[in-house]
Amino acid sequence: MTTQFHDVGGQSIAYRHNPGSGPAVVFLPGYMSDMAGGKATALFEWCAANGRECLLLDYSGCGESSGNFADGALSRWRDEVLALVQAKIASDKVIVIGSSMGGWLMLLVGAALGERLHALVGIAAAPDFSDWGFDEVQKSQLRSGATIYEKNNYGYDPTPTHANFWQDAEDNRLLHREVPITAPVRLLHGQEDTDVPPETSLRLARALASADVQVTLVKGGDHRLSRDGDIALLLRTVEIL
Repeated sequence: MTTQFHDVGGQSIAYRHNPGSGPAVVFLPGYMSDMAGGKATALFEWCAANGRECLLLDYSGCGESSGNFADGALSRWRDEVLALVQAKIASDKVIVIGSSMGGWLMLLVGAALGERLHALVGIAAAPDFSDWGFDEVQKSQLRSGATIYEKNNYGYDPTPTHANFWQDAEDNRLLHREVPITAPVRLLHGQEDTDVPPETSLRLARALASADVQVTLVKGGDHRLSRDGDIALLLRTVEIL
């Protein structure tokens, strides 16, 4: 996979693009993650083997992209994704796949794509985690402009949450109203996920305007859903869509 770069708002955004037929597959990684992960790589390889268009990218401040992670925000990363889709995707239709925080971002991206959106696939999607993911003490610290740090089981320890990211995320909360997406949506969630409660996918399913929403709970699955069987489920889901 050859990494290329595209300027968006003065930042050099790293991406990998495979041309092919549509709908194009776009993968959005989670918080402090990048396009080199197992799920992203598996999707890219599947698309290449099946002649499907695919786009992976690193948000600014993440992976191979330029920028400071402390400046990152959902709004900024949404605009970067949309700029890459506009500049690099040839297919008329797009399937957006989001993992964890990327599952929140996919909703923002999907709503902005409008008629171009073909479907969404969430993997432990975590919309509104700025609300349910922090206690009142932490929220007070973030409101005051402080950065908070938390233990993380996936290699980023301690993991920072910056005040500007949190406030922007609060402004982009979705679950308190109808989410205006009518395309098909598939939500995959591990039953043993201790980071994003499986109930979050059920809440999202209820909030979506789409009548074509399915939630798959994976027995024994953790937050990452990166076991061989989990990735096989993801690829089957994408193939059906």
